[in-house]
Amino acid sequence: MSSHHINNRNRQRYSETAPAYLSNTDYKNYNGNNNNGHLYPAGKLTSIALLVGSASLVLAGCQSTPASSTSNLSSNSSASSTMMDFSVADAAQSQRQGQAFTASQNAQAARYEQLFDQEKYPNTENQAKSHLLAAIRQHLATEHVAVATANYRSAPFIDPDSIDVGSSSLLRTIIETYAYQPESAYSESDDEPYNDDYNDYDDVKDSIESDYPSDYDQSRAEAEAERRAIAAILAEAGENEPTSSDTNSDNEYAYDTADDYSSDNYSSDDYDNYDEYSSGTEGMLSGMSGLSPKSMAAKYEAMQMAKQQAKTETVNRGSLPMSSTGMIGNILDMFHRTPEQIAASNAYQYEHLIFNSVSQYRPKQRKLQSVYSYDYATPTISSSIQIPLAFDFNNSSVVVDPSAIMPIVALVNPENTPLPAQMTSHTVSFGLPESVTAQLPPAVLYDAVLNAIQSSMAELAPEYFSAVDISGDAFAKEVGATRAVKVYFGSQQSGEIIGKTLKYVTRSLQEYVDANPDKYPDGAALKTALAKAQLYNKGYQSADVGSLLQLIEAIGPISFNQINYYYLDSSDRLLAKQQRVNIGSDFMGSTTTMLNQVRYDKASFNRHALTPLLAESFGSDATPPIDGNAWMAKQREKKDRLQTARYARYDYQDSGVEGAYSSDEYGRDEYGNDNDNGANAVDESRVDDAQDDMNEK
Repeated sequence: MSSHHINNRNRQRYSETAPAYLSNTDYKNYNGNNNNGHLYPAGKLTSIALLVGSASLVLAGCQSTPASSTSNLSSNSSASSTMMDFSVADAAQSQRQGQAFTASQNAQAARYEQLFDQEKYPNTENQAKSHLLAAIRQHLATEHVAVATANYRSAPFIDPDSIDVGSSSLLRTIIETYAYQPESAYSESDDEPYNDDYNDYDDVKDSIESDYPSDYDQSRAEAEAERRAIAAILAEAGENEPTSSDTNSDNEYAYDTADDYSSDNYSSDDYDNYDEYSSGTEGMLSGMSGLSPKSMAAKYEAMQMAKQQAKTETVNRGSLPMSSTGMIGNILDMFHRTPEQIAASNAYQYEHLIFNSVSQYRPKQRKLQSVYSYDYATPTISSSIQIPLAFDFNNSSVVVDPSAIMPIVALVNPENTPLPAQMTSHTVSFGLPESVTAQLPPAVLYDAVLNAIQSSMAELAPEYFSAVDISGDAFAKEVGATRAVKVYFGSQQSGEIIGKTLKYVTRSLQEYVDANPDKYPDGAALKTALAKAQLYNKGYQSADVGSLLQLIEAIGPISFNQINYYYLDSSDRLLAKQQRVNIGSDFMGSTTTMLNQVRYDKASFNRHALTPLLAESFGSDATPPIDGNAWMAKQREKKDRLQTARYARYDYQDSGVEGAYSSDEYGRDEYGNDNDNGANAVDESRVDDAQDDMNEK
């Protein structure tokens, strides 16, 4: 059958079935028998437009060719062959149709399972996630070294080509709108008459009393009635706490009204007190009236017009504009960085600044030893600060080289700061006290946190993991990676990780407490705290923490944006990591990007300049560190002895000193009053004794 014949048959079929679902009028319009066929109602035109749009979407990938029509007919016939034809009583045909139908259903079930069973049939994201999790588990379980290099760079918070150029953030707009005050409110022309009227208030009051005594008394009575009504409303609402001076009955109010507020006893002080009372009734909510949407919108429009006028005056006069939002606007402008300031910071600071570090991780001993270096080098200046730092979770100790912070310690406490020559070793070891480690060993907490991070990443959605093409990645070629996985951590992902980690850590610690009932009986502090934490963990989901961070990011001056690239080899071994952290806000006007590249190969570790310092500080031949706990105990003992000696001097008694205090010079106290223990008291006692002796004689 030709294509022309098929198209004719389709048109004939449509013309035969059209009257079945079209009205007579529509059918006439379709056949062209009505002269007013072009006058369609608006609703019908909309429906036709929707139908045409839907048909265009459906037919976008179809081709109206004879070959496609033939294939459609063959597919329909194959689909009909799988259906049971009960009109024909043929056992062989029914059996063939039944077998075809069963095979079709099995294929459909297998396809459905393949779409949603990501364990047996993982997609690209799930494959990337499984490769990364396997690499991280292997990496944390084996001993390895790391070499890291971090660089910084700033950029404007809003791209110069963005549509948001010139727009402020919502939080800053709200703050500036609330703080905005029109210039007329603070103009000098308004201040002078107000001051004059305020200074001449007594004269005006006297004239009003003399000219309109009855009207003035009536206004005072109305003011008093209004004051009493406000006081009653506030008392009923609990806003006006009664005091000893304000607990007056109705009769006392009447007395005050009749006497204190009479024309004879009235004074400006009473009126001032009334003003203070009326202004104090609003309390802290007095400024909330300006937060209505209508008034805020009006203030926002006025503020934008004032800003535009200030820019125009700046261009005309060539001077800097004054902020229309007062001190708050000046503070915000002070923190906001201009593009020129950002370029200067990059050229003079970040381009010459590098953070380097070398680390050695030993999972069996639960040790992490590192050396961090702050290096700044320019043609005119060069500086470097190295800080060795080591954590030993099995022994609950931290070893650090305090040389970098020793000048600061010397400024705070110069007497107890040793000189470099007095230190037998350049590292100091600090350990947790026995009271803390007895409650919760740091090794248990370390294992709980480490396992919680791995379990939390395993629960993240596969959409956060992406396999990237590294064919053009120079860093991937340097480390010899065969694949890379990108993991995006925004506010939602970071918050979800935090929530899951807290729950996993709490559960692990709870399992440890339950496994040691003798160590943690009922009523133990740790057991009680974990029970309360478990109770609160039931009240939120981990994704809620991410939503909270999203809310903070939306209205707050901070952003959460972290992108991680993990480079793996063919055996899922972690070779390197590249981390990009963006920290910025509209308040600062800039975004600072930290790019940290970490290599986990021994070749880079052995040839690094900081590796000898790591071996010198924590190697097998290193000098044992100074016991920081003993040094701190010695300092506390010395301080306690000085304090005891100071209090002991207060109890010293000297007869010569007491005799000196009995003279007339010390007969008065420090305020100049007569002292009962002074010379006057002694002389009076002697006079009484003499009189008694005379009487006895």
